[in-house]
Amino acid sequence: MSEPGRTDGWGMVLLVLGVGMLANGIWMLVDPGNWYRDLPAGVPDFGPLNIHFVRDIGCAFVTVGVALVWGARRPALRLSLTLIATLFLVAHAVLHVHDSLRGVVESDHWWLDVPGVYAPALLLVVACLQMHRQNRLQNPSEQEERR
Repeated sequence: MSEPGRTDGWGMVLLVLGVGMLANGIWMLVDPGNWYRDLPAGVPDFGPLNIHFVRDIGCAFVTVGVALVWGARRPALRLSLTLIATLFLVAHAVLHVHDSLRGVVESDHWWLDVPGVYAPALLLVVACLQMHRQNRLQNPSEQEERR
């Protein structure tokens, strides 16, 4: 792991994803109507605009963004913060899978959702697994104490 304030490989990944999540969430909060219409993910295909709901989800994306940026900058907290962000993003991806499977949207949404929904969730699952493995390798005495 790197020192606090220094960014390593996973730190860079978390920083980039976190800034993207923050930007998306702020856009949702500040301009929900344009976010709904202009995001190239076919959001209107899921139903009519509900400004309050878009802002609610914007709060979730801002929270995820803060957790990821914080984790990028604080290696000691990284796994915990990334797990919290991953929980939301995986749940969000599962919801998209569910709605796609039940025909709420056309089949082209599988591809529309890859960059903004499925890929970030999958990347963070891999990141969490890798960070957990790395923590176990760096702190074997802690593992023995828990047994």
